[in-house]
Amino acid sequence: MNETEALACFDGLSNPDRLRMLRELVTAGPGGMPAGEIAERIGATPSRASFHLSALADTGLIRGTRQSRTILYAVDFSRIASLVSFLMEDCCRGNVSAEPGTGRICANNLGC
Repeated sequence: MNETEALACFDGLSNPDRLRMLRELVTAGPGGMPAGEIAERIGATPSRASFHLSALADTGLIRGTRQSRTILYAVDFSRIASLVSFLMEDCCRGNVSAEPGTGRICANNLGC
């Protein structure tokens, strides 16, 4: 991921509804969920949810797949991982490790 792509992702996430939507989709996992259910969970009208989901899809953080009359949205976890990697690539001059699932990031020279 480059700086321009990262900025587009952060721009897409800079709206509270979009951030809530992404968090709901992360919780849903790779199977995703229908647009209507996402709208219900965050208390948005279907048209407002559609607008925000489209904006998130434009960033590449989520993708929509049409299934009959429904659009199923899911997180692109590799895109999110790329964004996190972009943020961390220069951390501690490359002397950093992450403990998956813990949210813990340690500088290796600190004995973590």
